[in-house]
Amino acid sequence: MHIGIPKEIKDHEYRVAAMPAGVAALTAAGHRVSVEMHAGKAIGFSDAAYQTAGAELTDAAGVYAADLIFKVKEPQAVEVARLRADQWLFCYLHLAAAPTLAAELMQRGVNAVAFETVLDAGGHTPLLAPMSQIAGRLSIQAGMQALEMKNGGRGVLLSGVPGVAPGKVLILGGGVVGANAARIAVGIGADVTLLDRNASRLNEFDVQYGGRLKTRYSSAANIAECVAEADLVIGAAYVHGRRAPRLLSRELIRRMPAGAALVDVAIDQGGISETSHATTHSAPFYVEENIVHYCVANMPGAAARTATLALAEATLPYLLKLAADGEAALNADAGFAAGLNVSGGRIVHAGLVADMVADMASGTASVKS
Repeated sequence: MHIGIPKEIKDHEYRVAAMPAGVAALTAAGHRVSVEMHAGKAIGFSDAAYQTAGAELTDAAGVYAADLIFKVKEPQAVEVARLRADQWLFCYLHLAAAPTLAAELMQRGVNAVAFETVLDAGGHTPLLAPMSQIAGRLSIQAGMQALEMKNGGRGVLLSGVPGVAPGKVLILGGGVVGANAARIAVGIGADVTLLDRNASRLNEFDVQYGGRLKTRYSSAANIAECVAEADLVIGAAYVHGRRAPRLLSRELIRRMPAGAALVDVAIDQGGISETSHATTHSAPFYVEENIVHYCVANMPGAAARTATLALAEATLPYLLKLAADGEAALNADAGFAAGLNVSGGRIVHAGLVADMVADMASGTASVKS
């Protein structure tokens, strides 16, 4: 199969879908690989390295002439215009929060497979997990920056200092993002509380951290109580393939201390707060209701080399299957098939369909299943 690997064009997005070693594996398997010039230059992968691995260097038009487009982030407007019927697209899509993109992919007849909805045998998301780990760890770093006075924050140092109490961090969600956020927040000495609906998961955190991490059941009352005291809230809730649950109303945001911060890692799926909207690495912060918001939709791009090293290793086995067998690869693996979001001009992922049904009930539906 002819595989195209473009240079990412989203704001400050320097990740690349495949490393030269991955290209070598693809060409060894008999596939033709076109890589856009300078696709990995910013993070240390030269054009020469890709050529040595067997890739053809080309421009964007040459890449999008391929049968399978393999990239990191969802296609931007200029990239969508290059897609064609029956072409395969394999990347992060997050269509639950992007109905316009979903409609465009359906209109163009693309077969779109989303990294974030692929499942392994255990029901986990192996292609989302590496980026969730990075985003979770970055979330505390971003929150610390948001709390700085220059960004509108209240000037709280999360670690505290001798004689001064540490800042209070609230993590909403105990999945991969939440676990990694907790690891960093506890590590720097913050006062950390984590909320989740899964009692077994809370027990795991309690065993791991003991008194260094407080755990509470994620109820509306507990969320309201904890939010009102938090210096930093981390939005880490995720529902497979669906819009993020709206856990924070504008009224709850107003109850936070002035200058406190919200890092909404779930913004790719629509965000957990009524006040959240996507931002970019160029302009990551905004202040609403006296709270500093950080809602960058491609957080792991801030650590692009580390992220590429992790992501490319995770995705390559799936890419090899898809390139070799196309639709048959999905039919042979139910977990891989869960990654198919759009096919034959229709939404085919059950979670996305469920969101659309809810939209129709509320009169906001805009795409078909």
